[in-house]
Amino acid sequence: MDDKLTFEIVTPYGKVLEDKVDEIVAPGILGEFGVLPGHAPYISMLDIGVLTYKTGSTVKKVFINCGYADVSFERVTIISDSAELGEHIDIERAKTAHNLASEQLKQSDIDLVKAEAALRRALARIEAASKG
Repeated sequence: MDDKLTFEIVTPYGKVLEDKVDEIVAPGILGEFGVLPGHAPYISMLDIGVLTYKTGSTVKKVFINCGYADVSFERVTIISDSAELGEHIDIERAKTAHNLASEQLKQSDIDLVKAEAALRRALARIEAASKG
């Protein structure tokens, strides 16, 4: 058994990431879950949120917009509607989207589910872009 996980993120627009990693923490629909090498195989639905992965002492963040995680003993494949590496996120654009979604939620004639999802996406993108 390898001491690393092969990790890949795929969207309808192409492969976002492929790497060998030590650990993954993903936003499942029932809460966050972690994966280490040798993990039991399973499939999980993903929620809007921030996925983190660790290689050595380096931790990186990725914005995930729903999808699925396919976990096996040595591999994790994320299939997502969209995903952005934290270092590629335009933080000002994410903050603008957050402000717009917040304003929409104050109105009475909106689609509440869509407005809340937009707010959650904006907040997750801001968190993924943060250095902390």
